[in-house]
Amino acid sequence: MRKVPAGRVLLLTLALCFGCAERSMIPSEPSLSTSFQAERGFDDGVLAGQLLTFASDRQGFFNVFVMQENGSKQTQLTLVPDHNARPNWSHDQTNLTHNLATEQMSVWSADDREIAFVSDRDGTPQLYVMAADGSNPARLTFDGAVDLFPSWSPDGTRIAFETTRDGNSEVYVMNADGSNPVNLTQSPATDGDPAWSPRGDQIAFRSDRNGNGEVYVMNVDGSNPLNLTNNPAEEYYPAWSPTGNRIAFVSNRDGNFEIYVMKPDGSLQTRVTNNAAFDADPAWAITVTR
Repeated sequence: MRKVPAGRVLLLTLALCFGCAERSMIPSEPSLSTSFQAERGFDDGVLAGQLLTFASDRQGFFNVFVMQENGSKQTQLTLVPDHNARPNWSHDQTNLTHNLATEQMSVWSADDREIAFVSDRDGTPQLYVMAADGSNPARLTFDGAVDLFPSWSPDGTRIAFETTRDGNSEVYVMNADGSNPVNLTQSPATDGDPAWSPRGDQIAFRSDRNGNGEVYVMNVDGSNPLNLTNNPAEEYYPAWSPTGNRIAFVSNRDGNFEIYVMKPDGSLQTRVTNNAAFDADPAWAITVTR
């Protein structure tokens, strides 16, 4: 039995992004571990911790914070006068790319062996994948459009992403090697921000097909899209909890952008940040018992 403690599941911020400073203020392991809450995963094989990281411009520029899922014990992780955003959890914190292009939106595969990311090193933003140590970067998309927001399937065989290759933003899915891209949304609206559920059976995404940004969920073949938020405000960037029991998202329904949490059916929508700043980019922590 090996347990990866919460205090050691450190954050990979966008040190991948050219221009982002690398200095950070990481809480000590005891302070993070003692506040950690956990619960069994959907298959009873994972003990998944319920911590949320997020980005906020509370100092006039974006930095990364961490909190418990109810919004308590908010702790700042970075303090640099630059853009630090879109956090993603891993087992280390290292600058993995050294390129004058913009490298961003990095996401770990479920087995922590690979990282998918966005880079404009060859012109327009396209999707790439590399080994966890930054080696062997390989380009996955070659469409010349803007490809963003990669999201791995739990089994690591496919990647969902947002693309403008059809003239507007759509959610596609492709094999992990970039082959067989398929349009899942096929809508004249703006669809994006895909997030694969930990069960592997659904993809949450953002769409303005009803006139404003809402969080939807659909089957992985694109069928049965359902509006979860149903609010006249702007909602975007859904993020599944590791157990699949909740979805975090961003909304300005209370006058400014805050982070909310809801059940996967859209019920019990609850605000978990309350700050005059712009709070966004929620990402859940994961701790595993094997």
